Amino acid sequence: MTDTGYRPEIIHADLGGSFFDPVEAANFPQTVLRFSNPDWEARVGLSDLTDADRIRHFGRFDPLPGSFPTPLALRYHGHQFRSYNPELGDGRGFLFAQLRDTADGRLLDLGTKGSGTTPWSRFGDGRLTLKGGVREILATEMLEALGVYTSKSFCLIETGESLQRNDEPSPTRSAVLTRLSHSHIRIGTFQRLSAEGDTASLRRLVDHCIAHFWPAAADAPDPVAGLYDLIVGAVAQMGAEWFAAGFVHGVLNTDNTNITGESFDYGPWRFLDTFDPGFTAAYFDHSGLYAFARQPEALNWNLARLGECLIPLTDQAAIQTPFDSYAERFQTALTRQTFARMGLAVPDPVRHRPLMHRFWGAMQKSAPPFQQVFHDLLGGGRPDRLAASPIATVYSAGDWPALLDDLRMLPESPGLAAALSHPCAAAPIAQTMVIAEVEAIWDAVAANDDWTPFNNRITALRHLRDFNRTLKLIGDETRLGHQPI
Repeated sequence: MTDTGYRPEIIHADLGGSFFDPVEAANFPQTVLRFSNPDWEARVGLSDLTDADRIRHFGRFDPLPGSFPTPLALRYHGHQFRSYNPELGDGRGFLFAQLRDTADGRLLDLGTKGSGTTPWSRFGDGRLTLKGGVREILATEMLEALGVYTSKSFCLIETGESLQRNDEPSPTRSAVLTRLSHSHIRIGTFQRLSAEGDTASLRRLVDHCIAHFWPAAADAPDPVAGLYDLIVGAVAQMGAEWFAAGFVHGVLNTDNTNITGESFDYGPWRFLDTFDPGFTAAYFDHSGLYAFARQPEALNWNLARLGECLIPLTDQAAIQTPFDSYAERFQTALTRQTFARMGLAVPDPVRHRPLMHRFWGAMQKSAPPFQQVFHDLLGGGRPDRLAASPIATVYSAGDWPALLDDLRMLPESPGLAAALSHPCAAAPIAQTMVIAEVEAIWDAVAANDDWTPFNNRITALRHLRDFNRTLKLIGDETRLGHQPI
């Protein structure tokens, strides 16, 4: 491997064998490369990979140089729809490699989805459908484009097996996905140790998280409470980013919430077409527990479960203070993120919070196309942009005229001028990722093995990502900047 900045690690192994099980990948009948991510390959020093290398490492799982010689299936528990399940763990994935982000030195994981059975597979086959892999790529690319701190789809390889599933036409094609994540340590990782009464391992896990993910906690008067405070802030930020992006994760169980505030593990996700607080993504979420507007509360509930796990290492009062700060931090982050999507700055989020709530109230009352509104209101709703909008009449009725007058009084963000000159700003219609579009992209693959719509959409989303980065959305900034309260 040439000198590309590649820095492998095996740090997760330092936790000890009680945290994982060494496993082997399935021996797939074929390996056809369907997707790779050159931008993030370069970001982790793997820019010299060839297609043959991608298949060898991410289809056959030959170890990357200097990383784990054998993949690790991670152990954890979790609440699934508020019911505790002690029989979880990596059932169709594993931690394949760890390496450093060349831009900021973060420790990153390369993990899998669909790589075969493990001791935690229970009655599953350990496989991923090709449609599931395509859907996860579309989710992560859209979220990254909208400034959400998300795992990255790194490589997708079709594996040549026929799978039976209850939630899609079967038999269906199979695949293995490799994703890049800022940690696979979940709230459920702590819950397992708490449930087993293993305080010594819980302390080791806390020290590991402080050393490798949240070093600022070490400087807090109580490092355990300091770690929890940082996680609370990061998860509140993630929830705000989802809300401003119109994203519904679908399955916000505690094993799907990690300690770095990074969005990951996409199953029945959806993006809103119009603002709908009660919209659910999972067909099996009959009570609407994880509906769009209930996601902030679900994350708060998950953080409460994490706090319970940490009390044996500190005391309840030390945990209660950061826990009580969640709602305020979510509201502050949502205020900033909402206006940042419009290219507007809010130096005082508390003062501008009522305006933020008025905006979301108008979205709910008039129910315009969700992404189109942010596209039209770039710069606060300039008359030329509103006039060119396909929904121009929306802005002349109801709460919108007075709201627009107040939005135009906000200061512009530093990146607004550059964003307005970007080709994405000139397009009359906003990019979306609603379910009908996802299904159409998949139908082309399923019917004719036509990957053109998929590849074209990835290209378009990369342009949208570059556009939104000029607006300085949070996106790929690390969470290391969060400070204890």
